[in-house]
Amino acid sequence: MTSIFDQNLPRTAANFAPLSPLGFIERTAEVYPDRLAIVHGSLRQTWAQTYARCRQLASSLQRAGIGKNDTVAVMLPNTPPMVEAHFGVPMAGAVLNALNTRLDPEAIAFMLDHGEAKAVIVDPEFAPTLAKALALRQSTTPLLLIDVEDAVYGPASQTVGSTTYEAFVAGGDPQFAWELPEDEWDAIALNYTSGTTGNPKGVVYHHRGAYSNAISNVLEWDMPKHAVYLWTLPMFHCNGWCFPWTVAARAGV
Repeated sequence: MTSIFDQNLPRTAANFAPLSPLGFIERTAEVYPDRLAIVHGSLRQTWAQTYARCRQLASSLQRAGIGKNDTVAVMLPNTPPMVEAHFGVPMAGAVLNALNTRLDPEAIAFMLDHGEAKAVIVDPEFAPTLAKALALRQSTTPLLLIDVEDAVYGPASQTVGSTTYEAFVAGGDPQFAWELPEDEWDAIALNYTSGTTGNPKGVVYHHRGAYSNAISNVLEWDMPKHAVYLWTLPMFHCNGWCFPWTVAARAGV
């Protein structure tokens, strides 16, 4: 006999939403729009500004033909574009692949091919390594290459991109109507091991897992609201243990 709890209680948009850390920045930008989100050198960026830029990034990625389950690789240090990529890339439906900046060109080339990257956002510090990796790729699929201009790092000695990050973001819509994933099991990030026992091994995060781990950080670290988090852990390492999403959940900086 069918239980009464299995009847007439369907999952609907009114009673269910997929778990995703993307909801953290949406809420924080609405509730605490003027609180600082990012401090980098002389830059001071609020949550409202950060959310708008993430939406612009997502919009520009979609306009460039990047969408659900496409991989966007980033070779970045702990800078504002890395934070924005953690939201803007999945807002476009794509999967973020934060590359380990300490690996050699051969490993980077393997990850770009194995992860089927469609675009790469690169900091000038790592442009020489990426240039060598691009020459070693086996895939012939063209990549959208985007150069970050980091005023704190200084002028770039080498560039590889067809556009700059700021120009790319500026071309996007700050009101871009991004959507939560249809399934919280959809991929949000692709990470790789360092390849000490062969080629790097890929690990996929889904939206639900990233959400759950971000919340567990709040609980385990007793993180207060509006925490000030000093970034020492590389965000390429397991997506900074999911702290980019955790800080957004707590409206921190």
